[in-house]
Amino acid sequence: MSRNDRSSGRRNNKPSGSRGDRTSGGKQSGRQGGGQRKKSYARGNAPIKKKMEKSPLSNADGIRLNKYIANSGVCSRREADMYIAAGNVTVNGETITEMGYRVKLEDDVRFDGRRLNPEKPEYILLNKPAGFFVTGNPEKGGRTVMELVSKATKAKVSPVGKLDNQAKGLLLFTNDGTLAKKLAKPKNGIRQIYQVTLDKNLSQEDMDSMKKGVYIEGSKVIITDISYIENRPHNEVGIELNSIKEHIVTRIFKSLGYEVESLDRVVFGGLTKKDLPRGRHRNLTEQEVINLGML
Repeated sequence: MSRNDRSSGRRNNKPSGSRGDRTSGGKQSGRQGGGQRKKSYARGNAPIKKKMEKSPLSNADGIRLNKYIANSGVCSRREADMYIAAGNVTVNGETITEMGYRVKLEDDVRFDGRRLNPEKPEYILLNKPAGFFVTGNPEKGGRTVMELVSKATKAKVSPVGKLDNQAKGLLLFTNDGTLAKKLAKPKNGIRQIYQVTLDKNLSQEDMDSMKKGVYIEGSKVIITDISYIENRPHNEVGIELNSIKEHIVTRIFKSLGYEVESLDRVVFGGLTKKDLPRGRHRNLTEQEVINLGML
């Protein structure tokens, strides 16, 4: 017998109860068969619904630990499982090795001792206008800088350092707690340049004195450079320093008998106001973030 014949033979010798017979039987059974199928379908849904009710996937239960770690940018979920099993991860001070462990956003999750942030790191630079508070809302109707960056990201970012209400200039926002802490308390300070307008001309004698350093509350503040702004009155000066103490520029001039009428931070670290109009913001480049991390 040829192959075609053998194949044909198999097709023509269907066993009893084959699909073809069931289809035929279904047509003969009519409504009764249809009614049985609906009843079976209804019974089949019951255990599925019950299973879904027991599923622990609600927001209140948080997210899986490996996803939390992956979201922080440390590694992939698969790699996170390996690190968890190896004991590299702690949650609220306790080492966790359980696969599928769930955490909440407010938990203290650390990888090799470094606290993780499950949100994508964001770095936003604002050219702050005068009249905006950096933190809090001390006066009724007062506006904060958060209004100016509210549409920049959905992440919970915070300003690094402070600027007075009437001060202008560069202000960095981030949700990267590690970098923010590093910039807030750098070993040698962070380079900052301000353009300052005083209530009167700065004398050459006072300028020379400032170049030697100024004592504020018994602590010496080193002024890297200070000079008059070219082609401007001598009450407008540029001052460079690394101190991160609050109100430091105002306090320096006040100690010498000057009042600051206008203060504009034009350089912060390696960041400048170039192509950034007043009141506008932009995201930092990858290289800028790297440079800040090296300060």
